[in-house]
Amino acid sequence: MRRILSILFATCLAAPVLAAPCGNSGGGFEAWKTSFAREAQSAGVGQRGLQALANATYAQGTINADRNQKSFKYTFEKFMQIRGADTIVAQGRKRKARNPAFYASLEQHYGVPAGILIAIHGMETAFGGFMGDSSVVSAITTLAYDCRRTDFFVPHAIGALKLVDHGSITPATRGAKHGELGHTQFLPGNALAFGVDGNGDGVVDFYNETDALASTANFLRQKGWRPGVGYLEGQPNFQVIQQWNAAGVYQKAIANMASRIDG
Repeated sequence: MRRILSILFATCLAAPVLAAPCGNSGGGFEAWKTSFAREAQSAGVGQRGLQALANATYAQGTINADRNQKSFKYTFEKFMQIRGADTIVAQGRKRKARNPAFYASLEQHYGVPAGILIAIHGMETAFGGFMGDSSVVSAITTLAYDCRRTDFFVPHAIGALKLVDHGSITPATRGAKHGELGHTQFLPGNALAFGVDGNGDGVVDFYNETDALASTANFLRQKGWRPGVGYLEGQPNFQVIQQWNAAGVYQKAIANMASRIDG
């Protein structure tokens, strides 16, 4: 009997942590957090991250935004107009001219030209002018709980909690409605995987422009960016831009603006 009990106990210890059940309203969010905490701890999230999860609240604004992403359905011309492409290009050229050594150093290190980084920076946050007003942890955990795209957002929720553990963000950090953070709006899992300390101060801070742009360049390089090769639609590096954002109209807009900034 003792041998049977030992086998059963060992089997229980070895059993994988079951995924927390998703939901389509805020009613089950608190129960989900309790279940997800076990999953997060099994994935290596520490005490600070778990406490951030415990304090997270259901983000109805995030759900509303997730159900209403109209701009990605526009034509290319309409998308460029409503996103202020001409303004981004004009300001982007000035930014490149003001600090050419900085962008040259990023290109030398990662192979990604200034235009791409500047276009992403301008498109995502108007060059840091608005980086979001939603709780990153609450937004991303809400999306991980929501049944619509649970599998996609769970790794990013784990990433956000680990970023809290590492001190890269806090439970109070604000970002976009889908939990994107910093100057170029990294999803938390990508921030964790590709973030670099661009200014050498020992901290990876996505709300610091240097760190954010270096991290963006690192993401693109790690996703297959080939230095010196074209990035317009149909050229080799365009497929790397597709790794940054899944919307086709966004991808074309970034490539177009970047080519105009790079001249």
